[in-house]
Amino acid sequence: MASQDITPVVKDSAKVSLLNDPKFRGYIFQAVAVLVIAGLVYWMVNNTITNLQRANLASGFGFLDGRSGFDISSSPYLAYSSDSTYLQALWVGILNTLTVAFAGIITATIIGFIIGIGRLSHNWLIRKICTVYVEVFRNVPPLLVIFFWYSGVLSVLPQARQSISLPFNMFLNNRGFFFPAPVFGEGAWLAGVGLLVGIVGTFLVRRWAYKRQMATGQQFPVGWTSLGLIVGLPLLALAIKGFPLSFDYPVLGAFNLRGGSQVGPEFMSLYLALSFYTASFIAEIVRAGIRGVGKGQSEAAHALGLRAGPTTRLVVVPQAMRIIIPPLTSQYLNLTKNSSLAVAIGYPDLVAVGGTILNQTNRSIEVVTIWLVVYLSISVLTSLFMNWFNAKMALVER
Repeated sequence: MASQDITPVVKDSAKVSLLNDPKFRGYIFQAVAVLVIAGLVYWMVNNTITNLQRANLASGFGFLDGRSGFDISSSPYLAYSSDSTYLQALWVGILNTLTVAFAGIITATIIGFIIGIGRLSHNWLIRKICTVYVEVFRNVPPLLVIFFWYSGVLSVLPQARQSISLPFNMFLNNRGFFFPAPVFGEGAWLAGVGLLVGIVGTFLVRRWAYKRQMATGQQFPVGWTSLGLIVGLPLLALAIKGFPLSFDYPVLGAFNLRGGSQVGPEFMSLYLALSFYTASFIAEIVRAGIRGVGKGQSEAAHALGLRAGPTTRLVVVPQAMRIIIPPLTSQYLNLTKNSSLAVAIGYPDLVAVGGTILNQTNRSIEVVTIWLVVYLSISVLTSLFMNWFNAKMALVER
């Protein structure tokens, strides 16, 4: 009889303990959240389709195969004309967005690191100049910074006939920046192969040098070796083929420049504005990361005879990177998304080209969906790369 009375109590206690299990409750909450989100998505899609049918509006992405009928001022990668399709126009906008985002991220990172380290300088003038830079750009809307470069700097440059002459047959005027365009001859593709081999070789040399230093403490001149591989191998490939490379130089005419390549003022103003604006935030991230490294690390390096420069470069910054990288990812994403402000100055990025397509086809839902998918994809890929880089920089305990 006693065992029969105990059995139900054991079963009830098992049920109670299962409900009190945080892991089990977590699964329940996640399942409920997924069902709620799926229901909302289904309701939104169904409601949209119903409203489109009620208004007799066509839907779908078949319009992308239609003739665009408009020109794009900047298409450096794809051959595009008004006879191209809407899909080709979108590809031009996507590539322009990626170009300004990639160039801006590199420049903003370099400027941000310089300004961030400068804010910690013992030199009063350098420290104050860097502080003023951060406070000015960080507290101004990015759109105003874009207008500043576009209307306040580039538009007041001399006209084409009075172009500013720069070294290596380069010119600068209010129509943009002109520089020699490379013309590749037969066999020049071998230089690209040499560049690829040089990059792979640089990666392998860096790994070998790191393992060698960890085992013996001896440093290897990785920088000079990498420079020799990346620059020397393409030059060697060109030499083997008889240097099948020439340049089309811009020539100053009566009213304009002929030949060469041109970077328009729209791209330059957007690129410079996003770079300088984002660099102010990166500078604060760098300063905070360096402050997060214990002062004893610098004191120990000085005790070993290292000067201030090598101490910052070899001791402090590598440790600060573990603090810098996570918030740095957010700034890279912000710069990419802020590139959509290009529509204000007429640079044909994804949003500007998509807006023109929207006005011509009245396919607002489809165009906005393309915007969402493209920017979401870029952001996710950037986050994945930065998470991988952050994991590589993480402190590994022996």
